[in-house]
This record gives sequence, C-alpha cells and structure tokens, in this order.
Amino acid sequence: MPLDFTSAVHYHLGQFPPGAPNYARLMQGLLDATAALARYDQMLRGLHNSELFVTPLRGQEAVVSSRMEGTISTLDEVLLLEAEFGPGGDERALRELRSDAVETALYRRAMNTAQAMMQEGRPLSESLLKSMHRQLLSFGRGAGKSPGAYKHEQNYVGERGSGQVSFVPVAPEHLPGGMQALFRLMDDEAMPVLLRTALAHAEFEALHPFEDGNGRLGRMLITLMLWRGRAIAEPHFYISRYLEDHKDEYVRRLRNVSAQGDWDGWCAFFLEAVARQAEANLAAAQGIRDLYEEMKPRFADVLASKHAVAALDYLFANPVFSNSRFIRNAGIPGQTAARFSRVLLQQGLLETVREPAGQRPAIYRFEPLMRKVRV
Repeated sequence: MPLDFTSAVHYHLGQFPPGAPNYARLMQGLLDATAALARYDQMLRGLHNSELFVTPLRGQEAVVSSRMEGTISTLDEVLLLEAEFGPGGDERALRELRSDAVETALYRRAMNTAQAMMQEGRPLSESLLKSMHRQLLSFGRGAGKSPGAYKHEQNYVGERGSGQVSFVPVAPEHLPGGMQALFRLMDDEAMPVLLRTALAHAEFEALHPFEDGNGRLGRMLITLMLWRGRAIAEPHFYISRYLEDHKDEYVRRLRNVSAQGDWDGWCAFFLEAVARQAEANLAAAQGIRDLYEEMKPRFADVLASKHAVAALDYLFANPVFSNSRFIRNAGIPGQTAARFSRVLLQQGLLETVREPAGQRPAIYRFEPLMRKVRV
C-alpha cells in the first residue's frame, strides 16, 4: 500500500533543545503538578512496604501503556502468565501464549529490570535505554524489529494499515546527534525535573529512535526520569491512564511541537497530566492500602497463625499466584501455607483460576484486590 503524506508533520530538525520555557505561563501548572506528585510520594513513603501497594498499579500501567499501541490484554491475563511461568518466564513456553499478553508482561519485566539496574548504580543512558528495548521486544511480534538497536531506515507514524502517515520522525542519519542532544537535556539539572521530563518525552517520541516500541519506552522514561530527578522516592508513578483517556489531545500536543514549535503548549498539557494522574494514583494506592488494613484482622481471624500477615503480604504482591510458589516462597512453613490456601478458598477470599492437574499446580486469584485494580 502506498504511503500518503498529505497531512504528515515532519520532525523539527535543528530546533531542539528549544529556548527557555515560558515560566510565566507554566508556573502554576508546575506548582500544581509538583504538589500533587509530592502528596502521592509522601503517602507511599509512609507505608511499611510501598511495593505491596504499587505492584497492582504497575500492572495497570503495563496493560494501559501497551493498549495505547494496539496491544490488547487484561491484567488478569498478564498476572496469570506471570503466576504460571514466574517473573523470569520460560521463553520457550511463553512463545506458545497469546502474543498480546506476552508483550504486556515484557513491558512489566523491562520496567522492573531498569529499576533494578538503576538501583545498582547504572546511569539512565543510551546503553540502558537499548537494554530496556532489547527486553521489551525480546520475543513475540517485536522480535523481528531489531531489539536493542536504533533504526537504520526511516520510520513513520500513522494509523496501522491505513497508509496515512501523520508524522515523519527524524531521519536515521540525524538520529545519533538527536539522541546526544536529548540526553544532554535529560542531564541538565538547572531545569526543573518536571519540565525536563516533559521536553524529553516529547523529543523522544519525535525522534522515534527504534523500529518499534517507542511509545511504551517513552512512557517508561517518564517514570525513570522523575525518580532519578528525585521528584519521587521510588519509580512508582504511572501516567498512561491519563494519556489514554486524553489520547487525541496527547497526540495533537506532540504533533504541534514539530508543526508549530509549541513546546509550551505541550509542557502545559504534560504538567496537567502529571497533576491529575498523581491524584488518581494517590486515590488508587489509598484504596489498596485501606483494603490491606481491612484484610489484616480478617486474615488473623480465619488463619489463626503468626504467619497470617506474611500470607496477606504475599497475596498483595502476587494477587494471581501458583499455589506451589506460594508454599515455596511466602516465607511460611510448607504445611501451614498449604492449609492457608484451603482455608482462604473456603472463606471465599481466594478464587480458583485453574485446578491442579498432574504436574501443574493450582492457580488462585485474590479477588478482593483484583476487583480494585482491573482496567
């Protein structure tokens, strides 16, 4: 099918980085976004184990960010896949599964791996970016799209299968210089981290440096930049829901950067997105925390064991789980863990996703939590 460039916007060659932001226009949005993000971050800092409460939100982010690129999966599917094959996953087995669910699981894996690498002291660099991309496209539909390598041919953005090109990213011969300029801006601590992140996200999407996976990787970079810039204590801020809900404006604002040089309009939209999503994330995390506090005495009552909190913690971190892994990994004596599963099933706190069969263990779902976090 021939490509139609009639209404295409072309990359803004030679116009990055832009001049100084219009602080008079952006200051109120910057203050609002900073305050909302701080409230969310403060709530997480006050939790005894924030990972318990944000693991489901990270699952939501993987589902929604992948859905924005046309990858349709559910949180139940992704968590079932991880329950069955573990966080690392057996690649030979995963290749047999529905590709959309696998792609979403790879998003979660790439984000978790990047977090671990940065915690070990690895900088947010082009090398780390390529490593994330390699994992994101390690197999499935993206495996043939040069995982871990920048594009060598011109790519285009448009509606899949229509032939209509809406945006022409930077040409491959200009990409090395473009990436160097991008990372110089990302490292410029003289600029407020939220504005730096806004500009970097727009520029990354305009460069579109890889053959595939740019949208998902660009949204991961938002979280990693805010974390590295100390706007959040841990990399637990997820923005894709707001961007999906306002996708038309999101795309239009990004296009206007190249079409009209409207960096300030993009930054204003981005700051609004951060503020509103921080409020939504705060409410979601508080809801998960409230459920945890509600379940704590109930687990203590029905399980009648000093290990009741350990069981509860495991279920919040793994709301869909293999019974064999629960028995092995929850930090509870094996016979006690097996009894817990039976009691929680009888009490209606667990639901059976898959009955045990031969060598395959039962898989259960902690439905009270899943009802709160499905997207």
